Amino acid sequence: MVLEDKMIANGEPDDEEEEEEEEEDLVDPMETMREKCAEAEHCVHTQARLEQCETRVNSRSSTTEDCTEELFDFLHARDHCVAHKLFHSVK
Repeated sequence: MVLEDKMIANGEPDDEEEEEEEEEDLVDPMETMREKCAEAEHCVHTQARLEQCETRVNSRSSTTEDCTEELFDFLHARDHCVAHKLFHSVK
């Protein structure tokens, strides 16, 4: 009980709330770049191939096929785009 009184008297709970609010306002530049790069022509093409594969696999009741290759192709294309743009915008 004494510890709680000291925390309230020192104002520490209010400081934590302010810090949480500040953290919510921050936006990760890499996430923004990923969204933009996912809309690029090459990424759209690889994402379409991934979605076609997922549709094909989900339509079958029993299959050993998975869409790992298509997923890696999409992630590679997107991350390649991000790598060329991200560090130019970082301070």
